[in-house]
Amino acid sequence: MDIEAQSKGRGGTRTIDVMSAIRAKVAGRALGAGDRLPSIRSLAATIGVSPSTVVEAYDRLAAEGLIRARRGSGFYVAPTVTPPFALTEVEPRRDRAVDPFWVSRQSLDADAAVPKPGCGWLPPEWMPEAAMRRAIRALARADDSVLTNYGSTSGSLALRRLLLARLAEDAIEASIDQLMLTGSGTQATDLVCRFLLRPGDAVLVDDPCYFNFRALLRAHQVKIIGVPYTPSGPDVARFETILAGERPRLYITNSALHNPTGATLSLQIAHRLLTTAAAHDLTIIEDDIFGDFEPERSPRLAALDGLNRVIHIGSFSKTLSASVRCGYIAARADWIEHLVDLQVATSFGGPSPVATEIIARVLAGGSYRKHMDELRQKLTRARRDVARKLQALGIEPWLMPRGGFFLWCRLAGGQDSTAVARAALEEDVLLAPGNVFSVSQTASRFMRFNVTHMNDPQMWDVLRRVLKAAGQ
Repeated sequence: MDIEAQSKGRGGTRTIDVMSAIRAKVAGRALGAGDRLPSIRSLAATIGVSPSTVVEAYDRLAAEGLIRARRGSGFYVAPTVTPPFALTEVEPRRDRAVDPFWVSRQSLDADAAVPKPGCGWLPPEWMPEAAMRRAIRALARADDSVLTNYGSTSGSLALRRLLLARLAEDAIEASIDQLMLTGSGTQATDLVCRFLLRPGDAVLVDDPCYFNFRALLRAHQVKIIGVPYTPSGPDVARFETILAGERPRLYITNSALHNPTGATLSLQIAHRLLTTAAAHDLTIIEDDIFGDFEPERSPRLAALDGLNRVIHIGSFSKTLSASVRCGYIAARADWIEHLVDLQVATSFGGPSPVATEIIARVLAGGSYRKHMDELRQKLTRARRDVARKLQALGIEPWLMPRGGFFLWCRLAGGQDSTAVARAALEEDVLLAPGNVFSVSQTASRFMRFNVTHMNDPQMWDVLRRVLKAAGQ
């Protein structure tokens, strides 16, 4: 247990220092209920104090009820004292208007009638409702086990076979034992983090990046490092410098239609990323959730790498339904084995057979490709129209994406997007200010707009008013 660094350099006596270090380990859950503490002699030798100092520290903590002594066995963390893990205590509390959890909760809990140009999904009328209803009706005739059983540990074989064919279209060669289904794309990322990371590890993300990457990584108690993102991918020079200096364990990114910027990774930068990752033993999570929105497919890191150090994940929440959730992971077969065990431990099996049956039926029915073709055309018109309206308000897109439904925009005149979002919320319009996505908190002049949620004239009136007020 690394108490030495925490016990040196504090004010007060060494006994108090040792007590504070142990309390911090319990509060941070590095020590859990029932865990055994180091022996008195071993801890004293490790941190350079006398055994009597450790004895006094342990006796005081036992008197407080934090730990318990077991005769002939040692000291243990008391079974009922481990406090609930509060994510807001992992780092200093910040303004909730730029907190990823705040944005997510406001968007998820808002009334359906509230305009949500800051949310990250399509409105119901943009989704393939008819195909979903047909699949649900067909589900009523499915085998009883689909309606009653747990999901198998790797997920529906039928859906995995469909996914293998889709991966092959992106030149990602995988076998059935290299693919597993998960409850969602977020769960896929969480399982990989559980597998690869330990508290205190360094993890690299794009700056800006999808804000729930930041939220999830905070839950894993890791050090989050941002690399500046450019219109063709991460800043490669900074990427190489960070890997050499910080030695991150993991890099999480979108290679197709980056969230929030809408940028596309270039082939040249993809090769440099993989070369640098190999030199520094870096694992990459490639989140491909927006890949089907591309008009022409861009390079996939997993295809170039051959699923060696790249883990490819995705889901159908953005294209089919956020209600019928299912994600997937494509990775090395030996890693999939461990990830399946983790999913059994945390979810007791794969995703719901009901969800996977519905998704498989939609994908196999032929309507999905037509839906995506029509959706891409519709989104092209929406991006163009919304960009024109935003420009009339002095809001400039950072770039015009090749696909997708996000516009990453710069506000005019140095306006602060957090202040604009806070004012808009007072009028029941949910926006996504730039610093929600930024590790370095350098995106205060930026905002992400979802073009599919910007048809409400009242929303535009609110946006005009709050921008005018912010500019005064």
